Amino acid sequence: MTRAETRGETPRAPRATSAPVPGAPLVAAQDRLAGSEPVAPPVVRGTVAGGTVVRARRSAGRHRARALLARWVPPLLLLAASIGAWELWVIVRRPPAYVLPSPGRIAAAAVDAAPGLPAHTATTLVEAVVGTAAGALAGVAVAVLIASVPLARRTVEPLLVASQTVPMIVLAPLLVLWFGLGLTPKIVVVALIGFFPVAVSTAGGLAGADPDLVDLVRSMGARPGQVLRVVRLPAAIPAFFAGLKIATAYAVAGAVVGEYVAGDRGLGIFITRSSNSFRVDRVFVAVIVIAALSALLYGLVGVAARRATPWLPPTTKERSR
Repeated sequence: MTRAETRGETPRAPRATSAPVPGAPLVAAQDRLAGSEPVAPPVVRGTVAGGTVVRARRSAGRHRARALLARWVPPLLLLAASIGAWELWVIVRRPPAYVLPSPGRIAAAAVDAAPGLPAHTATTLVEAVVGTAAGALAGVAVAVLIASVPLARRTVEPLLVASQTVPMIVLAPLLVLWFGLGLTPKIVVVALIGFFPVAVSTAGGLAGADPDLVDLVRSMGARPGQVLRVVRLPAAIPAFFAGLKIATAYAVAGAVVGEYVAGDRGLGIFITRSSNSFRVDRVFVAVIVIAALSALLYGLVGVAARRATPWLPPTTKERSR
């Protein structure tokens, strides 16, 4: 007898334990999602994961900082050492200021010329930008013609090469006679300088399109214009920007050459007036501004090239940024 029977109590039936029903957790989850049972918000324990993300971001930031330092510190140190050696040489040898001014004297001349220099800089910059754009458009048009018409390639390309043998300083006076003394002859000079690299580079890019892709598009019934728009032009975008970089590198110098011949404003006029007054320090100021403008335009074209070709893999230098 059991202990309950000896005390005269009715024995309780044992609790029924059911085996787990397959799929019960899934049914319970579905019931909760259906609204029969309130769903408790999930508990997110992100302390470890959050700390890992923060550490990864800090590591990436340090990596970018080291990459920037490795990229810019050596040339800046070389520039500072060159300026220091220049200043020391001027102090020791004492050349006349109209022959070789010291860096300190050039900095003082830049401060002295600051009120009037922005107007000259703006004029030269407008001529360089407009001329480069005009030359790039003309270069793309000629490149499309060369790539589309074999006869044009055989006739136009030798003339393009021959045109580069004529010095621009010789053509500049003729352009002034033809177009007057305004901005037009300077813009034409810059356009002629930038036209050749853009035309040749873009023509090579159009001709170097993937032949298998061209054949595929043609097999689908595409016309020559559609093949050009869908396959050849996208394939030529990197080559176009490569030629445009060369054009922008010489654009400001081309505008200055045009201003040497005739003009009333611009960095070329500023240099001419400064050299006639034996202010070599001001000439150096103009040279520094020209170099800065050329570097700025070159950098902007590089940024535009990366934005226009997102499908290209980044270079080693860009990965390190």
